[in-house]
Amino acid sequence: MTDLAYTPAAELAALIARRALSPVEVVEAVLERIERAHPPLNAFITVCADKALAAAKLAESAVMRGEALGALHGVPFAVKDLVNTKGVRTTFGSVALADNVPSSDSPAVARLKAAGAILVGKTTTPEFGHKCFTEAPLFGRTANPWDTSRTCGGSSGGAAAAVAAGLAPIGIGTDGGGSSRIPAACCGVVGFKQTLGLVPHDLTPDGFGNQSHITPMTRTVMDTALMLQAMAGPDPCDPHALGLAAPDFVTGAQPEGDLKGVRIAWRPLLGNTILSGAVRAACERALAAFAELGATIEPVNDDFASTEPIWLVLTQSFWNARFRRYVAEFGPRMSETLLRQMDSGAAHSAVALQQAMFERTRVFREVQGWFQRHDIVATPTLSRTALPIEHDFFAPLEIDGATSGTVRQAWYPYTLPFNLSGNPAVTLPCGYGEDGLPIGLQLIGPHLGDARLLRAAALFEAARPWAAARPSEAGFLG
Repeated sequence: MTDLAYTPAAELAALIARRALSPVEVVEAVLERIERAHPPLNAFITVCADKALAAAKLAESAVMRGEALGALHGVPFAVKDLVNTKGVRTTFGSVALADNVPSSDSPAVARLKAAGAILVGKTTTPEFGHKCFTEAPLFGRTANPWDTSRTCGGSSGGAAAAVAAGLAPIGIGTDGGGSSRIPAACCGVVGFKQTLGLVPHDLTPDGFGNQSHITPMTRTVMDTALMLQAMAGPDPCDPHALGLAAPDFVTGAQPEGDLKGVRIAWRPLLGNTILSGAVRAACERALAAFAELGATIEPVNDDFASTEPIWLVLTQSFWNARFRRYVAEFGPRMSETLLRQMDSGAAHSAVALQQAMFERTRVFREVQGWFQRHDIVATPTLSRTALPIEHDFFAPLEIDGATSGTVRQAWYPYTLPFNLSGNPAVTLPCGYGEDGLPIGLQLIGPHLGDARLLRAAALFEAARPWAAARPSEAGFLG
């Protein structure tokens, strides 16, 4: 059962298609692990066991009848509780929406189901996905399966923890400032944020100014490609999605050939000042593997200004416009970190907001200009490994014994810029710190360079495979 829990989605689908494995068997195994891992991990808000088993039986019947099968037929998947699921409560991690049950699936969910995947439950998120730690008054804290005294990251921490712990082979996350890549790096899995618009986003009220993405969370690059292939494509709900045909992600993720002629810029700092020595060393060992594949690695001195001030004006204004209405009724039961951040941004003027929009365009042009000289930009995903689970969101953090800035300034300055610019970015496991926790390398590509980014990631995965590494189950399975 442990081997089955860590079998990639691509292999599960192949086994199911040739009748070597039953979808019912797979779903039952996943549901058992989810139950055993709660509460040590606390990765799920809602588990839809009866619906999942019923869907698995239908999937098994389709196989036995010889019907045409989707690419993910019979494969279980989890969905972050910020994404709508028909008939399954979607709480956004908030007591204000604790009983909210959508009447329809978000396009990404509907498309995975159309590909044959089976929803097993909704994973944890901080309230409205507002921070990089996964905790909320509605459900408590979600732990890191590699060390339950450390954070799993956020805001897609439940999805990352579930995938890393073998509670689901694949999961849907979201990423508005690093929310899929941060927890993926903390938990040692693949977190991919595609070009803005490739996967339609139906839940943001600001479709034109959107910087959030609905994303895959997987253990392998090919599973990421399979998810993207299913989820991507135009939809009238999202103005950025219109006219964007989905590339062939699956072919792009084949680890074939080499990287000769590929120019990679290495940016160890991106508006921050301190990087863990272990993180730098792991990333540079990873880049040596890219060089062995034929790529040219060129270090670039940091000439990039922090994007936190821009991101804060845009995001705090958004939070106040969208979530302030819940405070009068639910304020005492809302996350203090959300309330404090909304209050600190309540006085942003219309002029300040418009200036932040101007700055977002400037960031886009600056980042896109990097690709006139380089094909890929590489950075650390995080400046150090996963923080202690009780770390104060507003407090400075420690890196190699030195006190640095707060989490946005000093832990994940590498992720925010590419939500503003819309560029594709992927975090890949590339080693472990002295504390035994995973380290992530981030690769960024030009707009609509997603398939080429996946190919580079797949070649690195083949050269330095990581999926066989697993957290100790003694730490999170009851």
